[in-house]
Amino acid sequence: MMGQSWMGSDFTNDDLVREASIVNDYDHKLLPDTSIDGTAVYRIEMIPKPDAPVVWGRVEAWIGKEDYIERKVFFYDETGLLINTMTLSGIKEMGGRKIPTKLEMVPADKKGHSTTLEYKDIKFDVPIENSFFSLQNLKQVR
Repeated sequence: MMGQSWMGSDFTNDDLVREASIVNDYDHKLLPDTSIDGTAVYRIEMIPKPDAPVVWGRVEAWIGKEDYIERKVFFYDETGLLINTMTLSGIKEMGGRKIPTKLEMVPADKKGHSTTLEYKDIKFDVPIENSFFSLQNLKQVR
């Protein structure tokens, strides 16, 4: 289910929820550095551990050297075939944090197709009452 499309988009449920733990479920390897749009980035290859409950067979993340913000992520299947490329841009401060506000997912097998998510406003650490997660409340659309 986590590998399925989120609401018909090019993002998977796992891309948005990050069900897998990048730290615990993958082995990491530093690849040669590069740059994107004039920003120096680390390239980190992540290979899932043998019993990890993950969607991807390999992930390569490009992380800004100065701000440690993710700039680009390549998602591969278990055979090594590139499936999706996500580009993160529009770095701004929102909710007291510096984050990418635009995420574009481009599937490798659908030429000219992409899905873009853009944050207009965001708040972090907002308290939520436990009652919010009641069965009755979850059935209601707010």
